[in-house]
Amino acid sequence: MNRRVVITGMGIWSCLGKNKEEVRDALYNGRSGIGLEAERLEYGYRSGLTGIVERPKLKGVIDRRLRVGLSEEAEYAYIAAKEAFEEAKVSDDYLRENEVGVIFGNDSSAKPVIEASKIMDEKHDSALLGSGLIFQSMNSTVNMNLSTIFHLKGVNFTISAACASGSHSIGIAYMLIKLGLQDMVLAGGAQETNYYSMATFDALSAFSVRMDEPTKASRPFDRNHDGLIPSGGAAALVLEEYDHAVARGVDILAEVVGYGFSSNGGGISQPSDDGSVIAMTRAMDDAGVTADDIDYINAHATSTPQGDMYEALALDRLFNGRKALISSTKSMTGHECWMAGASEIVYSTLMMRDGFVAPNINLEEPDEAAARLNIARERVDMPLDIVLSNSFGFGGTNSALIIRKVKQ
Repeated sequence: MNRRVVITGMGIWSCLGKNKEEVRDALYNGRSGIGLEAERLEYGYRSGLTGIVERPKLKGVIDRRLRVGLSEEAEYAYIAAKEAFEEAKVSDDYLRENEVGVIFGNDSSAKPVIEASKIMDEKHDSALLGSGLIFQSMNSTVNMNLSTIFHLKGVNFTISAACASGSHSIGIAYMLIKLGLQDMVLAGGAQETNYYSMATFDALSAFSVRMDEPTKASRPFDRNHDGLIPSGGAAALVLEEYDHAVARGVDILAEVVGYGFSSNGGGISQPSDDGSVIAMTRAMDDAGVTADDIDYINAHATSTPQGDMYEALALDRLFNGRKALISSTKSMTGHECWMAGASEIVYSTLMMRDGFVAPNINLEEPDEAAARLNIARERVDMPLDIVLSNSFGFGGTNSALIIRKVKQ
């Protein structure tokens, strides 16, 4: 089977905004969501920079019995999923009466693990841990909570693939629908933003220390980049089979037409231009398009010198002299880690809907590897028909997705 897969609903909770339209306006205006969190410095971080993500207020929205099992990232994911289902016109009755799956990208849930450890160290009594911490502390915290809250009866698992987790979750959901194994799947990614979760990254000197100007600290492809900025939240997309969506009479936002993947097979934190090229080429082959057809590339570029360089080399190999514009929305969001591959499909779909390319802000002087890339330093208003989105992660995992405007 080779069924068409479309996006009929999207939801987002990020440092750029608490819903799609707030996020769209930030992208359109090149507005950063990065700030300084003093608590990180007090805790012992080298850098206090982070995406500023507000915690949702769920008291009175979700029953307390359900709230107790929600981790921070699951809270974000609930809000994003609710917005996505609403846009897709998927009601609670529909979810109870039909089989809908859930696949989410998530690769950590640090805070409840640390909180449980502190209780045990102090009290030496596991009875004091309560029931909620187990459901908060597992990597599958997001999909297990969403499947319970929304009564989801289809495929149900987590993708843990570092910073490509959100992208792979969409790719796997796309494949299941394409093969006829599911008609509708909620796919996305979620990332906790508490300071417990990112201390080990800070220990690697991975973060920018440009704390005097937080909104200028994330500088993908720039010669003076000095590290990434951690961020998070959640993004959710309703994917469904094309005829299924048409029969329901809902608006179609975009079509997912390509998914490519690869593994570098090298050092655990070593990027690879070869691995990136393989993932992008597989996605284009799957979509039946060439490099000449791509209008825009949402780059993975996180603002680290090594990671940006290898992606730039890969992009130069495939797209030098082509029309595709390139930008990294991480210049505004920071690195949303496990959620990034999903949020960047939301960002790209919003750009496609409204006809613009969001800027790669803070790019003053491209580094040597990026010098020949067609990077959008300012917003460009233009129609977008075909978009490629890259996501790469520790362990050499690579994912590339291609979406396009729907052809009837």
